[in-house]
Amino acid sequence: MIRRFRALAALAALALAATPALAEPAQVKVESGALAGVQANGVAIFRAVPYAAPPVGRLRWAPPARPLAWTGARAADKAGPSCPQPMNADGSPNLGAANGPMSEDCLQLNVFAPTGVHKAPVMVWLHGGAFRYGAGWVYDGSQFARDGVVVVAINYRLGPLGYFAHPALIKAARPGEAVGNYGVMDQIAALQWVKRNIKAFGGDPANVTVAGESAGAMSALALLSTPSTKGLYRRAIVESGGGWSPPMSLAAKAEEGARAIQSLGLPAEVTVDQLRALPVETLIARLGGGYGPFSDGRLLPRTPAQAFAAGKVHDVPLIIGSNSGEDSLMGEFGSDPKALAAALSPPLRALYADEAAQGEDTLGRVVFGDQVMGAPARWIAARAAGGQPAWLYHFSYIGSRFRPRFTRAFHAAEIQYVFEYWGRRTPMSLVSDEDKAMAGLMHSCWVAFIKTGTPACASGPAWPAYAPASDQLMEFGNGNGVRSQFHKARLDAQEAQVLPTLALPVK
Repeated sequence: MIRRFRALAALAALALAATPALAEPAQVKVESGALAGVQANGVAIFRAVPYAAPPVGRLRWAPPARPLAWTGARAADKAGPSCPQPMNADGSPNLGAANGPMSEDCLQLNVFAPTGVHKAPVMVWLHGGAFRYGAGWVYDGSQFARDGVVVVAINYRLGPLGYFAHPALIKAARPGEAVGNYGVMDQIAALQWVKRNIKAFGGDPANVTVAGESAGAMSALALLSTPSTKGLYRRAIVESGGGWSPPMSLAAKAEEGARAIQSLGLPAEVTVDQLRALPVETLIARLGGGYGPFSDGRLLPRTPAQAFAAGKVHDVPLIIGSNSGEDSLMGEFGSDPKALAAALSPPLRALYADEAAQGEDTLGRVVFGDQVMGAPARWIAARAAGGQPAWLYHFSYIGSRFRPRFTRAFHAAEIQYVFEYWGRRTPMSLVSDEDKAMAGLMHSCWVAFIKTGTPACASGPAWPAYAPASDQLMEFGNGNGVRSQFHKARLDAQEAQVLPTLALPVK
């Protein structure tokens, strides 16, 4: 089910900020050549920076290769293309807030760096969008940079170009070479690029936080579960990333890919060359299936749930949480809240008595949020708490401009508060002082965590590290505060119901 969701990030995603009118040139030298960006107000911005070679021709459905070198100073003052994805015909932002040009030559990143710094902490941001939509250029990291953090926002391959397997690709791969999880391979390549190059921007390659929301948060969980990413990051942030994906093998994914390719009219014994000759427009428009990381047995030996259950994840400090209105995803899951409510067992229904009193629609929506996001976040925090500390949060704040139309904080609503940036489509006249205060609070927590590994927020109560015995989280809402045993009976019941379906290791 997790593989199918499409983030409603268009409701809250950040949009690319216009280059400031008084911006001055900025130049930096990376391994592939010189970059000509811009700087203003103490922030240097470099856009559309290649971190891998274009994944075209023989590199389509192949691990990413090192970026190609260039001569002279490469212009880095404008956004590059999004990776291929469904776009709205009218040019409006899609479900991942992306619009404009797209290209298979999309393995690029944007850097927002404080000027004049050395060994600054780094956040690598992985965008959401159901592994089918979105782009790194959508996000503006200027506020983080003004607070001393270098932000790197990346593109990675999406949909059938990013998460696809086929018997022909497996046969053609070198012994032990990873197949299928190309989007994850891209994210690893970006982290490796950061390790090699971020010092040129004033960043510290030994102090990197990998962070993401929705599909980006699921990606962060996958990277925590990937043995080959050891040493590439020091901390992780997972915003609405679920974590209870059922296992899917490389063989099953290849069977799915073979059926999809045959639906395009190609023969069962199609060659790799024939696959790579397919027009990208055909792949995006007609190749169906679930997208996202899967346990291929090579790059990803386990699902994140299996890895956390077995203690086979990288032990790093972690922030993880979810929103009160994750039910905004139900339409994209194809889930009917009333049908979900009707299927509840009497004991489980009894734990949601208050929600049931508000009707079957409300009941089903709250159960969905618990099952898909809330319970997995708490479970992962508990599994992580035995090593480096983990901090659990629940975001329930309703922005002033959304009241009273919304009563729960929809999926992706927290992003603008974390980034302390409202985007080009939100006039500041609609942003209240209360909204600004919430953004200042959350942003300060994230900045402190990225810098020190502890979310020491600028105001409010201290945010305690998660421990199963005390079961405490921080609620960011219309009343902020530490909550103990938050919805404990409900979430315990979800664990009892879902965990047996995930093929977890038996200890």
